[in-house]
Amino acid sequence: FCSCHPKTETDTLPLSSHSRRRKQLKVEYDKDESVTPVKIEHWESPDWKKQLECIREMRSSRDAPVDNMGAKTCYDTEAPAHVRRFQVLVSLMLSSQTKDQVTAAAMQKLRAHGCTVENILTTDDEALGKLIYPVGFWRTKVKYLKLTSAMLQKEFGGDIPDSVEGLVRLPGVGPKMAHLAMDIAWDQVSGIGVDTHVHRISNRLGWLKKPTKNPEETRKALEEWLPRELWSEINWLLVGFGQQVCLPVNPLCSVCLNQHSCPSAHKISPTKRPKAGSPRSPNPTSSFTTKTEPEQESPVKHERTKREPLPAPVSPTAQRRRLKSKVKH
Repeated sequence: FCSCHPKTETDTLPLSSHSRRRKQLKVEYDKDESVTPVKIEHWESPDWKKQLECIREMRSSRDAPVDNMGAKTCYDTEAPAHVRRFQVLVSLMLSSQTKDQVTAAAMQKLRAHGCTVENILTTDDEALGKLIYPVGFWRTKVKYLKLTSAMLQKEFGGDIPDSVEGLVRLPGVGPKMAHLAMDIAWDQVSGIGVDTHVHRISNRLGWLKKPTKNPEETRKALEEWLPRELWSEINWLLVGFGQQVCLPVNPLCSVCLNQHSCPSAHKISPTKRPKAGSPRSPNPTSSFTTKTEPEQESPVKHERTKREPLPAPVSPTAQRRRLKSKVKH
């Protein structure tokens, strides 16, 4: 039995020494890796900070529809907290494919009726449809409101979920609505709320590493590089900017403070581009005022009229001949 002890020690010594050698090799390998670390390139749009400041200046008056009739303004401030949160969610559900003015009017009628989980469930579909009409896809939204209210009552005690995962489980609620609901209702920034305005403007400004096809792709692309402290502000800024200046059709590039840095400027402008060698638009002023689209066209037209060559003069005799010809015909 005594001979067993030396055998055991000799068997264990090589294992321990071998393990020590392995540890030394591992440490040396780690040190070697630390000498030449792998560099991860951080992409960001080159002019985004300057462009963001310009958008803030253009949005300083806070007079876009989203400012006065958006989801942040549609709930009853005197209602209990869980009811306020429910009303925020309802306004977001109604806002899809609908202008803020229409959504706000529908929310006013709903609140007067009683916009609570219990009241929605006890209101028949026809009456609920009349309350929210004419929001986009109102029949489908009646169904979603009923299903969502039933789910909230059964699983969440009449309140809305406090997580994106819980919110997107609700019928008719997508990622955009979920992130906005987290921000407005729960005061938590979980992601960027990307709607059609944010999607369109981000692509026009070149704020994406490569063009995106839908709002969800845009959200993921923006969140990869845009500082998190801007995630809550960016939706409000770009939505109002898209409602007033960077319109879906015929954007008002001639009055946009980003017209000289935006890669999409004047490509789809409401006015024709001036000839080569002439200014693309009037010089931007220090103070920005939003006007109607026809008023914005006139400065560019006047600029073009002044700088483009005038047509050749017509002699009085030729003018009389033209008038006689018109009278005969």
